[in-house]
Amino acid sequence: MHYVTVEGLSKSYGEKPLFENISFHIEEGDKIALVALNGSGKSTLLKILTGTEHPDEGKVWIHKDVTVVMLEQSSRHEPGETVLENIFDHDHPILNAIKEYEALTDPDGPEPDAAILSAAVAKMDELGAWHFDSKVKQILGKLNIHHLDQRVDTLSGGQQKRVALAKVLIDIGFEHKHTLLILDEPTNHLDVSMIEWLEHYLDQENVTLLLVTHDRYFLDSVCNEIMEIDNGELYIYKGNYENYLEKKAAREESDRSSTEKARNLYRKELEWMRKQPKARTTKSKSRQDAFYEVKERASKRLEQAQLELNVKMTRLGGKILELKKVYKAYGKLQILKGFDYTFKKGERIGVVGKNGVGKSTFLHMLLGSEQPDSGKINVGDTVVFGNYSQQGLIVKEDMRVIEFVKNIAENFPLADGTKVSAAQFLQLFLFPPEKQYTYISRLSGGEKRRLHLLSILFRNPNFLVLDEPTNDLDLPTLSILEDFLMSYQGCIIIVSHDRYFMDKLVDHLFVFEGEGVVRDFPGNYTQYREWEKDQEKLKEAPKPVETTATPTVAAATPAEQKAKKMSFKEKRELELLEKEIADLEQEKKTLDDQMASGSLPYDQLESAARRIGEVIQLLDDKGMRWLELSEMAG
Repeated sequence: MHYVTVEGLSKSYGEKPLFENISFHIEEGDKIALVALNGSGKSTLLKILTGTEHPDEGKVWIHKDVTVVMLEQSSRHEPGETVLENIFDHDHPILNAIKEYEALTDPDGPEPDAAILSAAVAKMDELGAWHFDSKVKQILGKLNIHHLDQRVDTLSGGQQKRVALAKVLIDIGFEHKHTLLILDEPTNHLDVSMIEWLEHYLDQENVTLLLVTHDRYFLDSVCNEIMEIDNGELYIYKGNYENYLEKKAAREESDRSSTEKARNLYRKELEWMRKQPKARTTKSKSRQDAFYEVKERASKRLEQAQLELNVKMTRLGGKILELKKVYKAYGKLQILKGFDYTFKKGERIGVVGKNGVGKSTFLHMLLGSEQPDSGKINVGDTVVFGNYSQQGLIVKEDMRVIEFVKNIAENFPLADGTKVSAAQFLQLFLFPPEKQYTYISRLSGGEKRRLHLLSILFRNPNFLVLDEPTNDLDLPTLSILEDFLMSYQGCIIIVSHDRYFMDKLVDHLFVFEGEGVVRDFPGNYTQYREWEKDQEKLKEAPKPVETTATPTVAAATPAEQKAKKMSFKEKRELELLEKEIADLEQEKKTLDDQMASGSLPYDQLESAARRIGEVIQLLDDKGMRWLELSEMAG
């Protein structure tokens, strides 16, 4: 079945068009990835397809039986709305029946009236809703959403994103059977196990999908077609990510060849134009028109002409970074338990583990912004940290991109003694000359992330600490960042859920397994997952039957688990946590508003930026403890 036809679509903001005269089709069962540089119009195109934005020119036709469902990068919810109300706000008889049943059986809720519960069960039977209810429970469980009576506005940003994703996945199960699912960066804020589950879910479900993602393994696993917006034009590639890279390289090589031919012709035609008298004949006029066409082809800029940087770094001494018997905990959440490690020159370490186990806290401790409970962290005198945090870009006042970089330094030193100017460095990270004079406030979210990353690298650190560096970055920028880091001679420590990025760059992993245990795994992420699956198989293998003691222990364990209840102290802690989380969310909102106002003096802006980083960390930590206690209560 034919779902969508787009013909001659154009959209501009200001003088430069995002895209011009693009056309494509979406058929039932297509799983398409949309790829483009940040600021090239990906999100705008998605909004046009959903009808929330209109094109300057062109037509969008969507089959009357097709419903478009979209996951946006920022989640939406009503003030005071609970998770249950947010997820089940769609008016559908089966959804309504499940919503009522889930509310009555919520372990955090009051004891339900027997007659009302019986009626709800009968309604589920009548509508045949049990199959859908099990799918709902699977989605909520895999995305770690357990307490449906919690208010959405008390959740952290990552938890809100997971709730929004659950809502979309549940909605498409109850929509009309013909649904176009649009996902804008669905893997942000998901840990790797969640990403792997979502891959499998979308691969198995019979959905028609249009997807924007920076996660190349996810893209490769889910999609069978890639659409790329490049310099305002649309290119379509059938097949996987590897095929896309091969075909794109061939296209760019062809473009270089044709551009070079056009430039040679342009030089000849320019010479002819200059020799012509002012009164031109009709024949001359036609040649003049052709000249302008050749000029346009000849002046086509090929962005792939990139710089190879052999970085000159501050020398690293013999002593880099030492951790001795380091302990760190928040309440009952143990992050490190006697951790020892000595960093060596040129090490590339990936940090992995489930959300909430303390990965970001570990980075803060290395940087000295968080102190251990006990133990020592010794930093060498020659170490210059480059800290790329999730906090984002902080600008004193609105300024142009080139001014922001020049305020750091005019030039970037190379190992051979030469220098690269700020403008050249910006071009390397895909800020062409016209973009360099744009005000930072007018950049897209992804472009601001790219500028933040560039500003860290431009300071020429010798120890990079990267906390989720790939979030909201486009694939072309990721490719450039990877190339830069591959030739980087300093130390790198990375927290990331991007498996492709980790596999390409790290030598070994710190695996945060919980309860303060950190495993030093000698290999990349894919190798670790293969090892982990082998360990799981060994555990699942049948064991020899023991004689007398085993049955007694096996029978006692469930009873012991069932008997375990929350203490009064833990119940009180859970109640206080809910209030503390709500207060922190309000403080975060107030700080966000103050920073966005543009009226704060610079010293207050710095103070607010530091505090908002602390608040985000506290929200994550307290949210993790809340989940831990809530599971005990359930």
